[in-house]
Amino acid sequence: MRRRAGFTILLGLAALACAVFAPPAFAGDGAAYCADGRHQVASAVPAALQPNVAKAFGISVEMARDAATVRCVGGKLMACWVGANLDCGRANVHRSLLGANAYCREHPGSDSIPMVATGHDTIYDWRCDGRRAVAGKANRAVDASGYIAENWREAQ
Repeated sequence: MRRRAGFTILLGLAALACAVFAPPAFAGDGAAYCADGRHQVASAVPAALQPNVAKAFGISVEMARDAATVRCVGGKLMACWVGANLDCGRANVHRSLLGANAYCREHPGSDSIPMVATGHDTIYDWRCDGRRAVAGKANRAVDASGYIAENWREAQ
């Protein structure tokens, strides 16, 4: 009887280990990750989806792990890789920016305001009208969730 009890405990521990260390149900499948309607806000790339993101951007899995985010849109896995000055957060659609105004106070009449002053998340071209920052036309499209559309790719 003692031998059978030990075996039962061993089976229980094995089952627990499988549950804890098993890959997620969406292992490598972006559609499965997005199936439940959660994950609509940008977040870190789960390990199982890092190869998908790496392939979408032509980067290494390590780069996808360290500098990319994912979110679900309409059941599709979308990814953004920070890369060179890309912003993966929600777009800034405000038509008044503290940094832009500060720039114009120091550089009145400037034809353009650099992104170091406006931030990389703004969607407008900026210029100075005297000492006041003025938002011009939108230079990037924003998707229905408020992210800069061109920064996101489907990662399947």
